Amino acid sequence: MLPPGADRRWRHDMKLGNVLIGIGLALLVLGLLLRLAPWLFGWFGRLPGDVHIERDGFSLWVPITSMLLVSAVLTLLLNLIDRLR
Repeated sequence: MLPPGADRRWRHDMKLGNVLIGIGLALLVLGLLLRLAPWLFGWFGRLPGDVHIERDGFSLWVPITSMLLVSAVLTLLLNLIDRLR
């Protein structure tokens, strides 16, 4: 006999497992794209508003605009997925 609430915990664990598998697959696809088609991401870090400081023996990249764009795309994508569920 299962303790009270065990079924609910099991379902929660299954949802978390599915989310982790989805994240892993998304990272796999992104990694394959970066490996096989690096020109698709040549814009990253080179948009207006991205900071690049280079001095003797020192280089600093701060892709502010690129990360804002990535954040906006991810927010829209995750909201769309949430609404379709």
